[in-house]
Amino acid sequence: MQTIVGVKIKNNPRTQFYKALDFSLQKGDFVIIETESAIEMGTVSQLPKNYADEEVSTVVKEILRVATKKDCEQQKENEKDGLLALEEAKEIAQELGLKMQFIDAHYTFDRNQLFLTYLADQRVDFRQLAKRLAGQYKTRIELRQIGVRDKAMKVGGIGPCGLVLCCNQFLKDFVPVSINMAKNQELALNPTKINGLCGRLLCCLNYEDEIYQEMRAKFPEIGTMVETKTGKGKVTAIHLLNRTYEVELANKEVVVERI
Repeated sequence: MQTIVGVKIKNNPRTQFYKALDFSLQKGDFVIIETESAIEMGTVSQLPKNYADEEVSTVVKEILRVATKKDCEQQKENEKDGLLALEEAKEIAQELGLKMQFIDAHYTFDRNQLFLTYLADQRVDFRQLAKRLAGQYKTRIELRQIGVRDKAMKVGGIGPCGLVLCCNQFLKDFVPVSINMAKNQELALNPTKINGLCGRLLCCLNYEDEIYQEMRAKFPEIGTMVETKTGKGKVTAIHLLNRTYEVELANKEVVVERI
């Protein structure tokens, strides 16, 4: 059996999984981990769970150690310096005339890399910016252009449902969301109602879309002619949740049929 624990790092809201070995961990504990490119401090986001050896991928890395008081002090210093680097990057970008909206700056725990994320409408040539930052901070600089949905994932917030944004809590990947999903669910096509904080269509429109499609397939199409107990007529409206549809007869009488 192997004990696996979920860990989140500040620069990436998605949960990553590590072998806990003999560590006794609780949700919220700070741990030191190794990512693909650096050493990071993370927070335990999912409690340890035991898995059979054959269920665990060989690429799952081990937690290096539980964070010490000294590690936590180092992390606070990194975060403080990251904020300073963020302000410096904004000033240099403005000086160079680069149209970039910086979101955040993040030092890896080992300070081998400084990540800066930004929004931009177009591709930005930031080579001079990266060169000046690298010369000033003596570390590897990586600038990442992200989209508005990625920004919402990083920053977080409260959705129209009153809960923390799904992308900031548990979504691992963004899936395509179309206006047809809102139509299938008979929602008012009002941007203030069907768009999230990012300005894009709500991710949750995708959650129940398959069910709505299955339900809609059982109904006749609007405009088609159907037979009812009181005569033949044209379908004028359907009500998925009530499992009913309206039919207008030749004498203009409207009858309600149930699926």
